[in-house]
Amino acid sequence: MKNQKVKELKDDAILDIKVNKTFYLMSKAALFSIFKEIHDISKGDPQEFIKNITSSKYEELNDKERTFYTLTLLIGEIEKQAIEKDAYVEKDIDIEALKEELKNAEDANED
Repeated sequence: MKNQKVKELKDDAILDIKVNKTFYLMSKAALFSIFKEIHDISKGDPQEFIKNITSSKYEELNDKERTFYTLTLLIGEIEKQAIEKDAYVEKDIDIEALKEELKNAEDANED
C-alpha cells in the first residue's frame, strides 16, 4: 500500500480562530442536540451529568460523549474570549416563552 501525506497540527500549536455569532449559535445548537441524545433529563440532574463527562478521561468516553465534551470545550473557549473582548450584549428574555419554544421544538422532533 502506498503512503499518503497528511497535515496535522504540531503538538505545541495554539491557534486563534475568528468566530462570528452564526458559528457560535450553530456550535451551541450542535452541543444542545448531542446533549439531548445522550442525556435523559428525567434520569438525573443535567449539571451533574455534564460534570461527570467533563471530569472523565477523554479516552474512556464513547463517541457521543466525546463529541459533547469537545463541543463543550469549544463553546467554553468562545465564551471566554467573548468575555475578554467585551463581546457580549445583555438582553431580557421571556423564560416562559423560551420554555414553550423548546417544548414545541422537542415535540416537532418526536413527530
